[in-house]
Amino acid sequence: MRDWVVGGAVIEASTLGLHAPGDEAVLLVENRRHNGSTDWTPPGGVIDPGEAVVDGLTREVREETGLEVLEWAGPVYEILAEAPGLGWRLRVEVHRAVAVRGAVVVGEDPDGIVVGADWVSLGACEDRLCDAHPWVREPLLEWMGDRVGSSRMFRYAIEGDRSAALSITRI
Repeated sequence: MRDWVVGGAVIEASTLGLHAPGDEAVLLVENRRHNGSTDWTPPGGVIDPGEAVVDGLTREVREETGLEVLEWAGPVYEILAEAPGLGWRLRVEVHRAVAVRGAVVVGEDPDGIVVGADWVSLGACEDRLCDAHPWVREPLLEWMGDRVGSSRMFRYAIEGDRSAALSITRI
């Protein structure tokens, strides 16, 4: 089994002063997958061996969006997903950006995955995240709907050995 550690970022437009208070929007990035399809997710990515999650997350956000996160809060939620048929386990820590500087610039991602970025309102997030995996979509939507101060844990069991035919259960 391969173990992945991923950092995820919740970056609110209000952190950069882009929207008025109460006008909630988060930054999502558009990812081009190996099969040519795209989906939207919060910025973030795989943490390198020996790298602290927050340090790796800061690096990933800078690479994917051009934004420099100066301060994080969290984790605001965590995700554990296990896919024995695919040979991997995933642990995700999602942190909320508290202080950010810069402007969103797409095209600097060294992995070449991120092809777009957009500030998405709370009401539009569900539609924008429709093609994202449930372990990406559900925790973010729940957090956006109920921003309780304590961190939450989301667990998923993924059954199957082909990406196109998986059974995903939240446990």
